[in-house]
Amino acid sequence: MMSKKHKNIPIFVPHIGCPNDCSFCNQKKITGVTEAVTPEEVDRIISEAVALVSSDTEVEVAFFGGSFTGIEKNYRNSLLTVAKKYVDLKKVQGIRLSTRPDYIDDEILNELKSFGVTDIELGVQSMDDEVLAKNRRGHTAQQTKNAAKLIKEYNFRLGLQMMPGLFGDTKEKTFETAKSIIKLEPDCVRIYPTIVIRGTWLHELFISGKYIPLTTDEAVEICAELVPLFLEKNIKIIRMGLMATDVINEGKEVLAGPFHPSFGELVESEILFKKAREMLKGKTGDAVFTVNPKTVSAFIGNKKKNIKRLSEIAGGKIKVCQNENYGRKEVTVVVS
Repeated sequence: MMSKKHKNIPIFVPHIGCPNDCSFCNQKKITGVTEAVTPEEVDRIISEAVALVSSDTEVEVAFFGGSFTGIEKNYRNSLLTVAKKYVDLKKVQGIRLSTRPDYIDDEILNELKSFGVTDIELGVQSMDDEVLAKNRRGHTAQQTKNAAKLIKEYNFRLGLQMMPGLFGDTKEKTFETAKSIIKLEPDCVRIYPTIVIRGTWLHELFISGKYIPLTTDEAVEICAELVPLFLEKNIKIIRMGLMATDVINEGKEVLAGPFHPSFGELVESEILFKKAREMLKGKTGDAVFTVNPKTVSAFIGNKKKNIKRLSEIAGGKIKVCQNENYGRKEVTVVVS
C-alpha cells in the first residue's frame, strides 16, 4: 500500500508570545506577516486549502512563527477552536505548532490535547547554555530536556529545531547539540543554518565584525555530517534551510550566511558525493555511476560540481545512468 501524501496548511502568528528578541530573529521579515491573524482568517485559509486537497492526502494545520503557547490564552484558544472544527469534520488529520521550550507545562499540554493538537515543535536552536545566552534565547538546555520529556509523556509527536552557526557556536558545539537532541528521541527535526536577516541583533554583530556567519559550503559540509546521525536513529529530517519567500531572499532581507533556495538539495548532493568518493577508493579510470532518476540532479551537483570532483579523483570521465528501481540514496559504480 502506498503511503499517503502529506500537506501542511501553514498559519503564521508572527512574534506574538515571544518574551524577547533572539539575536537572529525578525519574525515579521521571516514570515512576511506583520499583523496578528484572526480566527476568521484562519477559517478562510483552512477552508480554501482543504477544498483543493485530494482524498489521498493527509492534512495538518500548522501554526508557525512566534511562540504559540506564549500567546494570550483566549486568543490562542480562538485559533485552536477553528482548527479543531476541521479535525472534528475529519477534513484535517492533525494540528502542529511551534513554541519555546520554556513555554511548556502540564496545564498547557492538557489544553493543547483537548483541542486535538498532535505535534509540538520546540525551537531548541542549541543545547549549549553559553551559545543560548549569547544569542539571547532566554532559556536553558535543561528546560529543553524537561519540555521534550513532558511532551512525549503526553503522547504528542515531538519535533526539535536546531540552528548551526549561531553567535558563539562552533562545529564541535553543533555536533554536541545534535547528539543531545538525538537523546531526546524526537520524531522529527529541522536544521536551519543561521543566516543574517536585516534588522536583527545578529545584523549589528555582523556589521561590527563580531559575528562571522558560516559560508554556504561550510553549512552544507556540517549538515552532510549531521544528516546520517539523525537517520541512523530513524529521526526524520523534515527541513534543512530556511524557506525562500518574496522577502527572505539574497539581496533582500538576507544579508549574509548560508542561504540557498535549494539548500536541502545541496546537502543531499554533498552526501551523495561523499558516498561516491568512498566507492572510488583505490580505483582509477572512467567511471559509470547509477542512481535513482530523482537524485540525478543532486548527484551531478550544482554546476556539475560533483562530476568535476569525481573526475579528478578517478582520473577519467564520469557518466551518470538512471535506474528507477534504485532507492534515493542508492549508488553503484563500474570503473573501467
